[in-house]
Amino acid sequence: MIRHIDLAKDQLHQLIRSGKITLGGNKNLKIYGLLSCKSGKRMLRKNRAFFETEAEALDQGYRPCGHCMRAAYKIWKRGEPVV
Repeated sequence: MIRHIDLAKDQLHQLIRSGKITLGGNKNLKIYGLLSCKSGKRMLRKNRAFFETEAEALDQGYRPCGHCMRAAYKIWKRGEPVV
Protein backbone atom coordinates (compact mmCIF):
# COMPACT_ATOMS: atom_id res chain seq x y z
CA MET A 1 0.00 0.00 0.00
CA ILE A 2 1.23 3.46 -0.91
CA ARG A 3 -0.25 6.49 0.83
CA HIS A 4 -1.10 9.44 -1.40
CA ILE A 5 0.06 11.92 1.21
CA ASP A 6 3.59 10.48 0.94
CA LEU A 7 3.87 11.15 -2.82
CA ALA A 8 4.64 14.22 -4.87
CA LYS A 9 2.48 14.71 -7.96
CA ASP A 10 5.24 13.66 -10.38
CA GLN A 11 6.00 10.54 -8.30
CA LEU A 12 2.34 9.57 -8.40
CA HIS A 13 2.13 9.93 -12.18
CA GLN A 14 5.33 7.89 -12.63
CA LEU A 15 3.98 5.06 -10.45
CA ILE A 16 0.71 5.00 -12.40
CA ARG A 17 2.53 4.96 -15.76
CA SER A 18 4.83 2.15 -14.62
CA GLY A 19 1.90 0.03 -13.40
CA LYS A 20 2.93 0.08 -9.73
CA ILE A 21 -0.41 1.77 -8.98
CA THR A 22 -3.60 0.44 -10.58
CA LEU A 23 -6.20 0.89 -7.83
CA GLY A 24 -7.04 3.51 -5.24
CA GLY A 25 -8.60 3.10 -1.82
CA ASN A 26 -10.06 5.02 1.08
CA LYS A 27 -8.10 4.30 4.28
CA ASN A 28 -10.99 5.24 6.57
CA LEU A 29 -13.74 3.30 4.80
CA LYS A 30 -11.47 0.42 3.66
CA ILE A 31 -12.88 0.53 0.11
CA TYR A 32 -10.79 0.17 -3.07
CA GLY A 33 -11.66 0.86 -6.69
CA LEU A 34 -10.52 2.04 -10.09
CA LEU A 35 -8.47 5.22 -10.36
CA SER A 36 -11.17 6.64 -12.66
CA CYS A 37 -14.02 6.14 -10.15
CA LYS A 38 -16.02 9.27 -9.34
CA SER A 39 -16.36 8.21 -5.71
CA GLY A 40 -12.62 7.77 -5.35
CA LYS A 41 -11.84 11.12 -6.91
CA ARG A 42 -13.85 12.89 -4.19
CA MET A 43 -11.90 11.54 -1.22
CA LEU A 44 -9.33 13.62 0.59
CA ARG A 45 -5.68 13.11 -0.26
CA LYS A 46 -4.85 12.20 3.35
CA ASN A 47 -7.39 9.34 3.21
CA ARG A 48 -6.27 7.91 -0.14
CA ALA A 49 -4.08 4.82 -0.53
CA PHE A 50 -2.93 3.09 -3.71
CA PHE A 51 -2.50 -0.57 -4.62
CA GLU A 52 -0.83 -2.49 -7.42
CA THR A 53 -3.32 -5.39 -7.38
CA GLU A 54 -6.73 -6.37 -6.06
CA ALA A 55 -5.09 -9.10 -3.99
CA GLU A 56 -2.95 -6.47 -2.24
CA ALA A 57 -6.03 -4.37 -1.40
CA LEU A 58 -7.93 -7.41 -0.13
CA ASP A 59 -4.94 -8.52 1.96
CA GLN A 60 -4.96 -5.07 3.60
CA GLY A 61 -8.63 -5.54 4.57
CA TYR A 62 -10.24 -3.38 1.86
CA ARG A 63 -13.42 -4.29 -0.02
CA PRO A 64 -14.36 -3.56 -3.67
CA CYS A 65 -16.21 -0.34 -4.54
CA GLY A 66 -19.91 -0.82 -5.24
CA HIS A 67 -19.84 1.79 -8.02
CA CYS A 68 -16.85 1.07 -10.25
CA MET A 69 -16.29 -2.60 -9.37
CA ARG A 70 -19.87 -3.78 -9.24
CA ALA A 71 -19.22 -7.46 -10.08
CA ALA A 72 -16.43 -7.84 -7.49
CA TYR A 73 -18.56 -5.99 -4.94
CA LYS A 74 -21.49 -8.40 -5.45
CA ILE A 75 -19.15 -11.37 -4.95
CA TRP A 76 -17.73 -9.77 -1.79
CA LYS A 77 -21.25 -8.99 -0.52
CA ARG A 78 -22.20 -12.69 -0.83
CA GLY A 79 -19.19 -13.55 1.32
CA GLU A 80 -17.35 -15.34 -1.46
CA PRO A 81 -13.63 -14.84 -2.18
CA VAL A 82 -13.17 -11.94 -4.64
CA VAL A 83 -9.85 -12.94 -6.19
